[in-house]
Amino acid sequence: MLTQSRPGEAGTAAHDRLYRTLRTQIMHGELTPGAALTLRGIGRQFGVSMTPAREAVRRLVAEGALSLSASGRVATVALSPERIEELSALRALLEPELASRALPRAHMALIERLQALNITIGELALRGDAVGYIRTNLEFHRSLYLRAQAPAMLAIAETVWLQLGPTMRALYGRLGRTDPPHHHRAILAALEAGDEPGLRLAVRTDVAQGLKLLTA
Repeated sequence: MLTQSRPGEAGTAAHDRLYRTLRTQIMHGELTPGAALTLRGIGRQFGVSMTPAREAVRRLVAEGALSLSASGRVATVALSPERIEELSALRALLEPELASRALPRAHMALIERLQALNITIGELALRGDAVGYIRTNLEFHRSLYLRAQAPAMLAIAETVWLQLGPTMRALYGRLGRTDPPHHHRAILAALEAGDEPGLRLAVRTDVAQGLKLLTA
């Protein structure tokens, strides 16, 4: 027997879908730093009313992915060097711990998946696909960290990635990368060897390298 939707459920579902879509676009660098958004424009693009658009923006402002000025202007965040350093320091604290917790559950199927993702990252770099590069790089890290079975810690890490997304896109455009991140090979080697100190070091070095590039 089908159940009827309660009042407000349709609107909640619409705003949640919109929120997740916008969140993904920002995290993957589909929007550049300082890109302006309007509720009307969001509504037209995604075929929703102003209410779901307003609620999705409100949630993303709360997560630090969007800024809202006193005049009501909504935009992606343009991070200062100090803010980039703070967020990168958070990555350096959280991600080695997530990787360490994941190591006991890092079976061969996971390692093979990470190896395949790293090959894809290299192919995307050669094609100059910035969004694909960022998306797959995050998928590499998230696939590993999911094995940690630490959802609260992973949620914090994803919020950091979300805030860094547009800045990572701008960085990619400046660098013109043609190869995958060098330290992914060290991460894979440490996973295969069951080397917990080596894995922590490889992840921390990978994050630190990103900090150097972002603040250069």
